Amino acid sequence: MTSSYAYLGPKGTFTEAAFLQMPAGQSANLIPAESVRVALNMVRSGEVFGALVPIENSVEGSVATTLDELGHGDTLEIIDEIAIPVEFALLAKPGISISDISRIATHPHAHAQCVDWLHANIPGVHVLPAMSTAAAAEELAAGANYDAAICSISAAKHYGLEILAEGIGDSDSAWTRFILVSKPGHAQPATGNDKTTLSLFMHRNQPGALLKILTEFAVRGVDLSRLESRPTKQQLGDYFFSIDCVGHIDDENLGAALIELRRICADVKFLGSYPRHDNASADGAIASIPESDVDPQTWLANLRKRAN
Repeated sequence: MTSSYAYLGPKGTFTEAAFLQMPAGQSANLIPAESVRVALNMVRSGEVFGALVPIENSVEGSVATTLDELGHGDTLEIIDEIAIPVEFALLAKPGISISDISRIATHPHAHAQCVDWLHANIPGVHVLPAMSTAAAAEELAAGANYDAAICSISAAKHYGLEILAEGIGDSDSAWTRFILVSKPGHAQPATGNDKTTLSLFMHRNQPGALLKILTEFAVRGVDLSRLESRPTKQQLGDYFFSIDCVGHIDDENLGAALIELRRICADVKFLGSYPRHDNASADGAIASIPESDVDPQTWLANLRKRAN
């Protein structure tokens, strides 16, 4: 029986392109969803087995909606991930030229990655937010009240649009990471090259909360590949921590860290251990940074002079 999976649609999104490169996407029934929330709720309701959604981009950082949905909704678990390079194009209906454009639609993450190009080539253009890059193209083709869309090149074929410009992103090395999630109960075996994702909720007014978390990983030699805070949506200044760490829940060191985190946190939400996508560009290989020729004491003195 063919499994059904949801993905952030419509057809022509980078999410669809990523899914088609994954083993699960080769023979599955792929169903586009209008938003990350809808895609994940389709999994929770049992309408589909799993869903692929974006979680972070090398230029704009994490996708807040995905982090929040995983942190607050009924528990889902990540069973796989993939990262792909993304390249943006400017699409319009036949007969439209760049000089005709005054209004553009795209996803906010895509807009943020094309700001310099837009400023240089279409100064003053008004950019409207869309649920996805492909949704902007789909609505443009259907007669929406804007002149062009920023999306993938493949969207041009899907929606009968013309490509006015390619490679309009401000970075030549933009990657987006996607996660495949399902209901709990489909644990992936350890491969020796794994990643584990967690949401950690702290007790209110807990001094040194972040230090305590970091210590539990550090003393056991567990590397963190992502750490950020997101609002709990309960009160101002109340946050939970979203974490990716290197390793599998079956690893002794990571397991020991989780036991201690469970003792010090109000809640530890385990979001899956899964094979790590092994790509240096996607994982953000650290560029070589030249050492400063200014000693730390002088550096601090200079900062203090600048502040006074």
